[in-house]
Amino acid sequence: MLRIGSMNMLLHGVENPDIRYRDSLAETEVAAAGNDAERYSLVLANPPFAGSLDYESTAKDLQRVVKTKKTELLFLALFLRLLQTGGRAAVIVPDGVLFGSSKAHRSLRRILVEEQKLDAVVSMPSGVFKPYAGVSTAILLFTKTNSGSTDDVWFYDMQADGYSLDDKRTPQPENSDLADILTRWRDHETERKRARTDQSFLVPRAEMADNDYDLSVNRYTESDHDAVEYDPPPVIMRRLAALARD
Repeated sequence: MLRIGSMNMLLHGVENPDIRYRDSLAETEVAAAGNDAERYSLVLANPPFAGSLDYESTAKDLQRVVKTKKTELLFLALFLRLLQTGGRAAVIVPDGVLFGSSKAHRSLRRILVEEQKLDAVVSMPSGVFKPYAGVSTAILLFTKTNSGSTDDVWFYDMQADGYSLDDKRTPQPENSDLADILTRWRDHETERKRARTDQSFLVPRAEMADNDYDLSVNRYTESDHDAVEYDPPPVIMRRLAALARD
């Protein structure tokens, strides 16, 4: 696996990748990796989903951040440990992280919003990781501050990434939101004026707090539809009775 990872990095232009064989979440690795704490200014990660560890084997400092066995939550706690103050992260997570109702899910989302600076949530369509997995995912972008400073969070509901969303993943460069995401990400002042019916918008911190720090874009999206008026029930019943007589 290490050789495959090194080859992949070389193919992407990283000539001297530093890839190590170890369990980053294990208690036995804490001493060896202790000098990695607050070492990095940037973390880009797609950690394993849906894993589960024993409390006894998991690093105690991560358990102090969030008491859980779920690897997708523990990895977020790990990235907070690795980042310097002011460091930034972009992490792909399964959708369950955004709206999970367990105490650990809510606690970690509260930490990102209230104790750190959650910058953005980019929701991705299910299928972007096919044929390997069909789970719906999102990208969390956050900055480690240890002092809060989340005023509002930018949400983007990605519909396409330039490939078909089936197992073939056929290139469809004309059907991609990626360029729009980058353009809108750089212009938050314009994004503040966008409505909740748009593909992207800002949500204030207080509103997220009122919703148990739910980070799913559907929680805050508003539907734009025309009101439909129906006849009152007595009129409908008379029509049905007339049809029955006929």
